Amino acid sequence: MPIRIPRGWELPESAATPEAVFHDRRRFAKALAAGPILAAASPLLGAGNALAAAGDADPSAALYPVTRNLRYTLDREISKESDATSYNNFYEFGSHKQISRAAQALEVRPWTIAIDGMVEKEMQIGIDDLLGKVQLEERLYRHRCVEAWAMAVPWSGFAMRQLIDIARPLSGAKYVVMQTAAQKDTMPGLRQFWYPWPYTEALTIAEATHELAFMVTGMYGKPVPKQNGAPLRLAVPWKYGFKSVKSIVRFQFTDQRPVTFWEKLAPREYGFWANVNPEVSHPRWSQASEWWLGGSESDRHPTQLFNGYAEFVGDLYKGMEGESLYM
Repeated sequence: MPIRIPRGWELPESAATPEAVFHDRRRFAKALAAGPILAAASPLLGAGNALAAAGDADPSAALYPVTRNLRYTLDREISKESDATSYNNFYEFGSHKQISRAAQALEVRPWTIAIDGMVEKEMQIGIDDLLGKVQLEERLYRHRCVEAWAMAVPWSGFAMRQLIDIARPLSGAKYVVMQTAAQKDTMPGLRQFWYPWPYTEALTIAEATHELAFMVTGMYGKPVPKQNGAPLRLAVPWKYGFKSVKSIVRFQFTDQRPVTFWEKLAPREYGFWANVNPEVSHPRWSQASEWWLGGSESDRHPTQLFNGYAEFVGDLYKGMEGESLYM
């Protein structure tokens, strides 16, 4: 009889929410979404849901909060929501960190996602239709920026494997390329013509179907804010943050490895793989330590290989010693 050794982030099955309870809660959330008048009137609903019912917020707000998946835990405190939603990179709205106000111009409805390239049938799907096809959950993930700052976030969303199943790529597809929206009327950063817009990132199919690859639709029990990549972004916690592309409008499947946004600009500094490694420095700074949002920049913490997920993703890169996996 095989012996199974639990992984570091796993809890006993007895500690997890029973599947029947999970589905009952999800059905209840969908019922709320379908009944905006009831949602607006009920004192049991939060202010976010009431606003959504009134048409003043993300129409998916009634789906949140979702059940937390207890398999994914943290070794640190969850970052304060005010920190994680106010210190952001989103170059379409500016090259500074305080872009949260400017990002409110982002138009998130209607939002159509294209799935094309090497798939059985190319399609377009609205974000709310997509949300109706997937199973949402919350995961606690570490997030490590290539600039050496870090945060710990309760993301809501669904396993990227679910999107791959919807897309049905052909057997020859090796990569999935993701593209950020390019809204000329709302994104002043697009006027910086020296950047290779639109923002693109990519994963191998093996990475995209790994259990840790996560499509984010929410954050802190609410729809993901615009500055954090509404209404759909990627979270790959073992990679540097620039790989976690925001506000996605296209998934293209291909057998050719793409050259991604930052790789085009500075290939020595931002490679295709971008896996976290404390022993491989960025050409302009060390990656050996990091500072956590909410704390002092002088209060440093040791960086972990693959951002602490080495035992889970290390096998993805066996036999690839000749690749520049970490920068």
